[in-house]
Amino acid sequence: MSGDLHLIKLCVGVEKVSELADWRQIRADEASARGEMFEPSHTTRMRPKREAELLDGGSLYWVFKGLILARQTIRRMDEVIGADGIRRCRLIFDPQIVLTEAHRKRPFQGWRYLKKADAPKDIGLYREDEEEIPGNLRAELSALGVL
Repeated sequence: MSGDLHLIKLCVGVEKVSELADWRQIRADEASARGEMFEPSHTTRMRPKREAELLDGGSLYWVFKGLILARQTIRRMDEVIGADGIRRCRLIFDPQIVLTEAHRKRPFQGWRYLKKADAPKDIGLYREDEEEIPGNLRAELSALGVL
């Protein structure tokens, strides 16, 4: 991770990293059934003004139930126009989900910028075959310096 600027966003509708990975796999399978290529992404209404900084190694950090637990590197940003005619920004991610130290984060709306100095450290790649440590326990272990 080389970027000095990142985004942070609530991962709404899921409680843990494995659910994000499962949701993404379902979308990949659906795209494959339609003969389409799948790229992990998230669509947001507002396009970040600091796009160049984010595309220089930045990531989107996901908040699950009040805890930052994972990130995905931002590969590019595509403009999309919805069926309602509204212009949006689709963030396209690297397929790998990187687990991070657990950091508490209060609820907020939309996304926010996150400076490198405030970003939690990586602890490894998410692997489906490994048992997931619950978020609150990860937060305690991170605070103790164990993770």
